[in-house]
Amino acid sequence: MTELAPCLMVQGTGSGVGKSVLTAALCRLFARAGYRVAPFKSQNMALNASVTADGGEIGRAQAAQAEAAGVEPSVDMNPILLKPEAGDRSQVVVRGRAVGTVDWREYGRMQPRLLPIVAESLERLRRAHDLVLIEGAGSPAEINLTATEIVNMRVARLADARVLLVGDIDRGGVFAALVGTLALLEPADRARVGGFVVNKFRGDAEVLRPGLEELTARTGVPVLGVVPWIDGRLAPAEDSLDLDSPRAPAGGGDAALEIAVVRLPHVANFDDVEPLAEEPGVRVRWVTTPDALASADLVLLPGSKSTVADLDWLRARGLAAAIRDAAAAGRQVLGICGGFQMLGEAVLDPEGVESPAPSREGLRLLPVVTTFSPSKTTVRVRARVARAPGPFDAAAGSEVTAYEIHAGQTRVAPDAPRLFAVLERAGAPTVDADGVASASGNVAGTYLHGLFANDALRGALLRHLAAHAGRAPDPRWGASRGDPYERLARVVGAALDLQAVARLAGLAVPRA
Repeated sequence: MTELAPCLMVQGTGSGVGKSVLTAALCRLFARAGYRVAPFKSQNMALNASVTADGGEIGRAQAAQAEAAGVEPSVDMNPILLKPEAGDRSQVVVRGRAVGTVDWREYGRMQPRLLPIVAESLERLRRAHDLVLIEGAGSPAEINLTATEIVNMRVARLADARVLLVGDIDRGGVFAALVGTLALLEPADRARVGGFVVNKFRGDAEVLRPGLEELTARTGVPVLGVVPWIDGRLAPAEDSLDLDSPRAPAGGGDAALEIAVVRLPHVANFDDVEPLAEEPGVRVRWVTTPDALASADLVLLPGSKSTVADLDWLRARGLAAAIRDAAAAGRQVLGICGGFQMLGEAVLDPEGVESPAPSREGLRLLPVVTTFSPSKTTVRVRARVARAPGPFDAAAGSEVTAYEIHAGQTRVAPDAPRLFAVLERAGAPTVDADGVASASGNVAGTYLHGLFANDALRGALLRHLAAHAGRAPDPRWGASRGDPYERLARVVGAALDLQAVARLAGLAVPRA
């Protein structure tokens, strides 16, 4: 029987402390050291999702961690995915497939049946790899959940894993957070914590030395690294907490272009816009008021897990009228996935998949009608940019890779300009089309996530916006972004005692 690989777990003092990013960095660092590495997160609550080669749905963070490790993502890396919906309910995705929508009490009753699935997925990864890097969720010190959780210390026990405990110094109180978290753990779980990592530090780490020494003296746990604040986002955010922090244009200076992304209450796959935010002179703002759209060169409606509820929210906030006004003024409006559905004439839900309302009028900016059904599309796509009026026309003929995650099918008016010719779905050749543009080209929508990671298309969009605004394009727009995980690994690797981290898993760096 194949020997089981060791595991190392990254837990945190709370949400948003940087567990996902540090796990991605460790995936690259151990892969560079000669190990075949797999990421794992037993249960992920996130609306940023990705699609595996076989059409399974997993958290976007685990897909990124697999990319950092140089391995193909699989549903075993995130066997349980919870996608929050309207009404305090969540869609439950088990091994890549949606199995139902439940509230928290109903999910609690499901958990005993889910733990064996978690154990099976973890074991498969351990048999196929040299090291499994496990990410926790929230904090292991959420003592109200200790008896039922299947993502923190219960998984550490299942994997017999030592734990790195991460705290975020940028939000303040990191020493109290680390000590308090440790104090609330059961003694056996406390003994699993083999090291602290202080994350997101700005300044001279020497200033921290007295505090770090006292931290170790009080707890007996060594500090294995102080990771500096890293400008830019080098791995996809897992939840919308990160959207609260305003970001200056990449490269500094004034913004040449303003992109306003509507922060829907149930925003999904918001990392779609990250490649745009990394372009020099481009400011991406998340907005919730009509006035915030006034100066935008592009108004972008992102994906949504609850299209009807978010469409109602747009109207209640006055944003629906503001988006229609922007389109009437000739400004560019773009919808992705749920945002695409909202731009259409109507959203129909005869089976009550998303809402008890059987129909809802859309923004009526595109000649499409969407009908929801219980089936869900999750597929990787290869497509060619079509010749059509609008933001991507300059990239016509270039190929893009993307993915679809959506409920519902959209009927398009026969004479509507299409944005993409779909060449391949799930690796199989096909002849199909995606996306729609208005006759004038200034309103467009598509189901394709991940579009802006394609250099030619991203550059074409930004140059189109600059031309419309009468501004000079930046020659750097659309340039290859390179491998972000190399920079991440370089920064984190220099900040950690990697040998000590490796010893927690019984390994050496580089591999012996």
